[in-house]
Amino acid sequence: MRSSLAPSPAILSFLAFDFGTKRIGVASGNSLTRSAAPLGSIETQGEARFQAIGRLIAEWQPAALVVGVPFHPDGASHINTERARRFGRQLHARFGLSVHEVDERYTTTEAQSDGAADLDAGAAAIILEQFLAGAE
Repeated sequence: MRSSLAPSPAILSFLAFDFGTKRIGVASGNSLTRSAAPLGSIETQGEARFQAIGRLIAEWQPAALVVGVPFHPDGASHINTERARRFGRQLHARFGLSVHEVDERYTTTEAQSDGAADLDAGAAAIILEQFLAGAE
């Protein structure tokens, strides 16, 4: 006997990054729960940070990556806007995964008000939840 139920869509996992010049916050989440959890921060520079990210990608096997892109309160770009976008392009080139950008204004402030122990990772979780809330 065959079921007439349509197959359920695949559950997709994601890694999100709150890019900074000194630290990069990281969070994981998935399309089923549409929630995210902070994983911690990467405090390395140069090639070492991409090696650390590569280990996270190997462990979590995300379908795509999400990068927070900062803007001024009025929506204008600034130097860190381009730095975060460049980081996203580097992730795509190195790991071959789709990279989605999310406006990250006020995520660190929100993480602080939520009592996050690691503000960068907390901000990454908020960035990912914003992405998941908009994904249909």
